Amino acid sequence: MLTEIEPTLPSHSDMVAHMLQSDASYNGKFITAVKTTGIYCLPSCRARKPKPENVEFFHNPNAAQGAGYRACKLCRPDDFYRGFDPEEHLTEQLIESVLAQPAAFGDVKAMAQAAGVGQTKLFELMRVYYHTTPADLLLHGRIEAACALLLNSDQTIIAIANEVGFDSLSSFNENFRKQTLLTPSDYRRMPETGHFSLSLPNDYPSRQILGQLGRDPLSLTDRVVEQTWLSTCRLNAQTGVLLSVTITQQHAECSIVDQPTLTPSDYATIHQHIVAGLGLRNDPSRFEAHVAKSPALLPLIEQQRGLRMPLVHNPFDALVWAILGQQISLAVAYRLRQRLTALVGQPLNAEFYLAPTPSAVAELSVEQLLPLGFSNSKARYLIDTAQAIVAGTLPLASYGSKSATRIERELLALRGIGPWTAQYVLMRSYGFSDCVPVGDSGLTSSLQAFFQLEQRPDRSTTLALMAAFSPYRSLATFHLWQRLKPM
Repeated sequence: MLTEIEPTLPSHSDMVAHMLQSDASYNGKFITAVKTTGIYCLPSCRARKPKPENVEFFHNPNAAQGAGYRACKLCRPDDFYRGFDPEEHLTEQLIESVLAQPAAFGDVKAMAQAAGVGQTKLFELMRVYYHTTPADLLLHGRIEAACALLLNSDQTIIAIANEVGFDSLSSFNENFRKQTLLTPSDYRRMPETGHFSLSLPNDYPSRQILGQLGRDPLSLTDRVVEQTWLSTCRLNAQTGVLLSVTITQQHAECSIVDQPTLTPSDYATIHQHIVAGLGLRNDPSRFEAHVAKSPALLPLIEQQRGLRMPLVHNPFDALVWAILGQQISLAVAYRLRQRLTALVGQPLNAEFYLAPTPSAVAELSVEQLLPLGFSNSKARYLIDTAQAIVAGTLPLASYGSKSATRIERELLALRGIGPWTAQYVLMRSYGFSDCVPVGDSGLTSSLQAFFQLEQRPDRSTTLALMAAFSPYRSLATFHLWQRLKPM
């Protein structure tokens, strides 16, 4: 069962734990006030931590000010509560510049200089707001720019490599293949051939991945038949395709069923959909190296090395699944999604549908969903969320370059979306690597078994236990889930 926890003021022990961890995801949930200095801060403040006995907590800055405290000049809590986090804003501006012109940044030092901070500070900002490193994000920006040029220009491959910031063709080819699982030439040929073959890592866990992708055998959007994943991919609000991905020992053979006329950008979307779904967006080797340093944590990966987390490329589809999965069993969530897809999804053939669009769900009424097994509140939350997307108040499509903190904050502003739902979407669609879906009963059950606890951990204990896996808590969560029902 997936248990959603509505946002409320945490317990005193929870607030102490989040304060000591400088947990940015709890900014806005409480204010920390230090009695010995008379200063109040955000939970994420990086100033030296006070002793817990010297701290009291408030709901907001106004309450702290009323008690005689003044705002911290380091974390600027008043700016945050006015809807402005200066460090978040600074980091997002830098990332937008890097993604727009990756060649303008020769290295991490150049990124730090552009942001006006030191390299150590830049690493901290990237970890807090994007769950990655500056070097990894710069490399991602270069490869993403190269993909666009390969599909939309006639430039030579070496010219493209130079234009996006690589000093050598060999370095470009190596890094391009690591990120896309294709050579630059094969990527460019996708529109000509209509199919492509991804080179899988040697330790790729095909059995576990196919088990995840085929966990709902009656799904109208995704099914697994032996070694083949059949998946519908929405290309825009009107059209989409059915994809066939056959897993062999070393490759994923990808093709389009009943191929329509497609644009180069459609092929980019198809490639991204498959790479995300197969769990190939992130390499688990750093997580495994991190865990291997601790004898207490090592058993988590001993039987699951190479495990990857499949992602949902369409953020709205991930958000729909998260809302449907609140406080019900997986089997019931599967049925609700099947019925919703049959009601407002787009049929591709007799067996498969494209997932519903926000506009289609936004036009529904609660009364239309109740006969399908939806509760009144779940139906209302789903429709309200879709309407927020259509109205532009929840711009899911524009979140690709935004920070985890911004996305979470804007998700939590909607009725019916609590911390579990927000964290689930961050990790399972946007691919942020350091998320913890606190309140997930599967996670707490697995933590209890793994650490041999007498009872399930509460919120603060869950966060304390998961801190050992940071900055890879998303993949640690997936490993813990898999220990409950190993594929």
